[in-house]
Amino acid sequence: MKERAKVILVPVDFEEASLKAIELAKDLGARLGLEVVLLHIYQLPVYTYPGLEPALMPGFHAEVSAAASRAVQQLSAQTGGLRALLRDGDPSTEILAAADEEKAAMIVMGTHGRRGLSHLFLGSVAEQVIRKSDVPVLTVRAAS
Repeated sequence: MKERAKVILVPVDFEEASLKAIELAKDLGARLGLEVVLLHIYQLPVYTYPGLEPALMPGFHAEVSAAASRAVQQLSAQTGGLRALLRDGDPSTEILAAADEEKAAMIVMGTHGRRGLSHLFLGSVAEQVIRKSDVPVLTVRAAS
């Protein structure tokens, strides 16, 4: 097994479950001497139509990136100045890549707890991360 740094990675989407995950990670980090690192992944919508190349409006990527950066930095400040990372791409892929790059000891993440058809159609980022992660993953649900 690879040597791991003393980091708890917390993917955030600004919803209640990920905010609860931050608090739990901070408590675990304090008890275990681990740094808590926030991670936000944004994904640009791409629409394709027959005969047209997928394209974004000029400046759209920069605007979305800047808004995401402001949001994650504000969350970092609200949670005590935790280090924050920002990535663009598929959430589960980017979470796993960041965990590897940061040499995370564990991942603590919120889950929406979807069931039935919504789970079937929307999938679960948490489920994909749990299945593929080389490190322990602790999931936190929002209050029902």
